[in-house]
Amino acid sequence: MQEVAEPIIKNSGAGPAENKLLQACCKDLEKNALILPTIPEVAFKIRRAINDEKANSTKIARIVQVDLSLTARLIKISNSPLYRGRKTIESCPEAITRLGLKAAQDIITAFSLKTVFAAKSPFIRHKMIELWTHSSFVASISAVLAHKAKGFDPDRAMLAGLIHDIGKVPILIFADRHNELALNLNHLNETLARLHKPIGLNIIRQWNFPADFEDVVTHSENWLRDTAKPSDYADIVMLAQFHSLIGKVDFKTLPKIGSLPAYKKIARHLDANDSIAILDIAKDEIEMIQQMLG
Repeated sequence: MQEVAEPIIKNSGAGPAENKLLQACCKDLEKNALILPTIPEVAFKIRRAINDEKANSTKIARIVQVDLSLTARLIKISNSPLYRGRKTIESCPEAITRLGLKAAQDIITAFSLKTVFAAKSPFIRHKMIELWTHSSFVASISAVLAHKAKGFDPDRAMLAGLIHDIGKVPILIFADRHNELALNLNHLNETLARLHKPIGLNIIRQWNFPADFEDVVTHSENWLRDTAKPSDYADIVMLAQFHSLIGKVDFKTLPKIGSLPAYKKIARHLDANDSIAILDIAKDEIEMIQQMLG
């Protein structure tokens, strides 16, 4: 395996170096010239087929079964604790029937999204892998939280968790094509932090994803978000994001979970300790979803 080297940090003079990567990305974003990823072909075909008035499990299965790996994962998740019934599912049409067409659409879209997280240069490819690993972890926690909460679909929550940082993908693709602008790690991180939300909104709209996913992109780390409205998928993903950071950042930098409006809405039937322990309680379930996501 080729070792990934840290980028060379370039600084000149006494002051901080000018962030040319941020400037270039902003310029392309303003001109609508920044290249956005396209939705994977299989997800596009499934969405188009499901919108057909004559859509049924058998017709959708014909499209899915072209990809044996996707078929196997769809069957596996239909037998998971998220959807498990009395009968063991053994075929793609049965899996889609159990899941329902809309749920199958979200799950297939989620399973196919990994192809979007790709790059050529070793360092940017490493950053893409880190991003996918984090996104799939948040997606897995989101699915489990949605399964335990009332009024949420685990499949939709999984997809929402997976795309919460989707706006970082075009920035990394841009950096992959313009390596000379991405030599400064601080500049790369600054560009990701400042631009991923507006870029993510553009992708959500281009892919015709649900309008409420825009709040997912915008508020995934807005710990104190309180809309005074019923809980939504942005709350689910934000709680999943919070859980994903436990043990990875200084816990003192995070607010107390009991102070989060989203926690009060969704997890009020759990105390703070039980909510934090959900990662251990549902560890196998979360790992299973991550494996299926790839």
